Amino acid sequence: MEQLQAKFSVSERRACRVLDQPRSTQRFVGQPKDDDARLTKKILDYVRERPRWGYRRITQLLRRSGELINVKRVYRLWKAAGLKVPRKSRLKRATGEKANACHLQPAGCKNDIWSWDFVQASTVGGKTIRFLNIVDEYTRVCLSIKASRSITSEDAIDTLAELFAMHGVPKRIRSDNGPEFISAAIKRWLSSLGIEVLYIEPGSPWQNGVCESFNSKLRDEYLSQTELLSEQDARLKARAWQNDFNEKRPHSSLGYLTPSEFARRCGASPSLAALAPANHHNEMATPLPTT
Repeated sequence: MEQLQAKFSVSERRACRVLDQPRSTQRFVGQPKDDDARLTKKILDYVRERPRWGYRRITQLLRRSGELINVKRVYRLWKAAGLKVPRKSRLKRATGEKANACHLQPAGCKNDIWSWDFVQASTVGGKTIRFLNIVDEYTRVCLSIKASRSITSEDAIDTLAELFAMHGVPKRIRSDNGPEFISAAIKRWLSSLGIEVLYIEPGSPWQNGVCESFNSKLRDEYLSQTELLSEQDARLKARAWQNDFNEKRPHSSLGYLTPSEFARRCGASPSLAALAPANHHNEMATPLPTT
């Protein structure tokens, strides 16, 4: 139309009349056939809901919602929106060392090395109960069996703080590399008290042999012989078994003395003069995963 107007020097009105075309045809702005903005928003909504899904699965969701669309177009919109499936981030875990094994670094006296570990059981109703066991490796005294359905880093710190006030502060604590024990909150708190943490090698529970031996006795002599009716019932029974283990059960490694008898022969140990009140409450209470 513009060429015709220029060639014959006529107005748009005359050119349209000559060609028998409505003038409105010269003012219509075509709309895109496909609504890319709408589809992109829909794709973004799906991605927020399913961040680990790629464009092929998103295409299937679009089709199931009634969109007639092919995977190439979804990929084009996907790239234009700067989308990509985030790479899986691997949890950085402490690797531990063989040199930290109990047979290579045995405890030399009371409060030299404590070890801790978790044992898991279920109530008659099927609810999981976790037991946090803490043992003095030299005297074999069970310092604590904390039974709970959920144990946070703050719970673990509170338990240790109470034990430090009652029994003194150990020089070192031995554990495996479970997420419970590599918690940044716990590591910072122990470091602030000058306590060295001995991490054993992954997949080598025998390197934490003293606590593993205690765990096996807990399973064999307590958990396999009783029913746990509830979380509170588990706590009461664990406390009773802890007392029986320390006060009445002769231990072969101690010349068949009970752990408490052997500990009394070791004499008094240095106690924690003062725990900064509420210092350990500044750390975030992070739920510990059940495994």
